[in-house]
Amino acid sequence: MDSENAQSMMLGDVEIIRLVEWQGAYAPARTLVPDSSAQLWKENEDWLAPDHWSSDSDQVVVALQTWVLRSGGRTIVVDPGLGDGRERPGSPMFHHWQSDFLDRLTLGAGIRPEDVGVVVNTHLHADHVGWNTMGPAGEWVPTFPNAQYLLPAADDFHFGPSNAYGNGLREDDRLIYEDSIAPLHQAGQAVLWDGTHRIDARLTLESAPGHTPGSSVLRLESGGERAVFVGDLMHSPVQILAPACSSCLCLDPVRAAASRRRILERAAEARELVIPAHFGGAGAMEVRRAGSGFTLGRWAAYQTR
Repeated sequence: MDSENAQSMMLGDVEIIRLVEWQGAYAPARTLVPDSSAQLWKENEDWLAPDHWSSDSDQVVVALQTWVLRSGGRTIVVDPGLGDGRERPGSPMFHHWQSDFLDRLTLGAGIRPEDVGVVVNTHLHADHVGWNTMGPAGEWVPTFPNAQYLLPAADDFHFGPSNAYGNGLREDDRLIYEDSIAPLHQAGQAVLWDGTHRIDARLTLESAPGHTPGSSVLRLESGGERAVFVGDLMHSPVQILAPACSSCLCLDPVRAAASRRRILERAAEARELVIPAHFGGAGAMEVRRAGSGFTLGRWAAYQTR
């Protein structure tokens, strides 16, 4: 995958543009997916490596990426990355992160921030909300001045001041809320939703809790074609083969596993293209039934813009 360029595909009359902010080795396989077995990874090495797993180092390879959708005359940004210049002491890899995300958006995808009408945060973790805002530090304002920002209400409560920033378990949760979420409320651009939320005739948000209290998926249906953007329900394709295995980042692993199975069951039944937040390589695939479980179907085919 050439992460320097925007990639795109059409589903029905919706254009999907993929922007990769970073891709690389992130964590040991059974640290990120604790209940997965060494055998599961090894048996699938031929297709997991190198895009999803480095077998030599036993590191999961992930991508940090954003999708831009053109639907019904509107431009919609899904999970706008890490943001620049953030205080993230709990995540040394991304502390004071700098990237060329805005250049990729404007030059690679041909989209100016003011063109965006809707921003979707599937959940409120750092790598899904960072470019909600831009600085300088301490003076954060919405990056997309004309957009509604759709935020899961359960996450806004959990990570916000009402629940003392994620029950005060991580200092980063307070910092994330203060630099990437609170400015949206102050600007009057935050829209909280729960359960389901229809964006337009083609796009619908649906709660899928477990990874966080408000984790959600975004469903696309257009011209007889379907896709589901599943956020962090999966960090590795091995979780399709072993859907009971949640990541170490899930706040409620049991509930996350139940949401994952439900979403995979519908994807297999409806032939939805599954688009997780962090898969490298093609980054999206079909899912098929395999007995009482699932297996991977065809991978997506993006075109370089």
